[in-house]
Amino acid sequence: MSSKVEAAISAKGKVLIGYLPVGFPTLADSIEAAVALVESGVDILELGVPYSDPVMDGLVIQEATQVALTNGFKLPQAIEAVKQITARVDIPVLLMTYFNPVIQYGVDKFASDLAAAGGAGLITPDLIPDEAGEWLAAAEKYDLDRVFLAAPSSTDERLAQAVQKSRGFVYAVSTMGITGARQDVDVAAKSLVARLRSVGATHVGVGVGISNGTQVREVLAYGDGAIVGSALVKSLNDGGIDSLRSVAEELALGK
Repeated sequence: MSSKVEAAISAKGKVLIGYLPVGFPTLADSIEAAVALVESGVDILELGVPYSDPVMDGLVIQEATQVALTNGFKLPQAIEAVKQITARVDIPVLLMTYFNPVIQYGVDKFASDLAAAGGAGLITPDLIPDEAGEWLAAAEKYDLDRVFLAAPSSTDERLAQAVQKSRGFVYAVSTMGITGARQDVDVAAKSLVARLRSVGATHVGVGVGISNGTQVREVLAYGDGAIVGSALVKSLNDGGIDSLRSVAEELALGK
């Protein structure tokens, strides 16, 4: 049993984690965009599964996932995307998904199919560790990473749970609100990472609000991974894959 994500962080020391939604603007385009991110310096891919009620996503990501849903996105396409991407690039690919679609698919079957496609694991924003028994068992069975979220409002007990049950990294949400690039990365992130370290976290990824290489550098001064989403989705939407490459390359300068 070995974590693809932990191996990548250990090998590189500090990592850039890039988020894009599967199926935006089309499934084929989203696969090409993901490969372009890797070619531009992203170390770990976080592929978002479009969902009709995305409580954590900011407007940029909501609009992109709505396009994918309108175009008929279904969960098996996420598995197919992982399979095609991992056939072309040798880095960990995580899916980020709200948990209801996984339940509908079948938790064990989803884990089995994700592992067979070469996926590294799941980020589950609306699943808390003490309600994740079925997923944790499936992840263990198929050797998948499981990434839980930690927020500044979380109690120390909740943070400890997230640390104990995560494998790969713990996802530190740097503001309490929804995702979207902001001018300054929240100072709350630094405090949250320190709290996570104090309860045993070895690998912490920091997301929500990072939009340029300077902010990547700021975050990697205390975190192990900088997670960027909205800035990448916006560049893909505004200027296509060429624009996406430019933004990813600038972000990678912060490592």
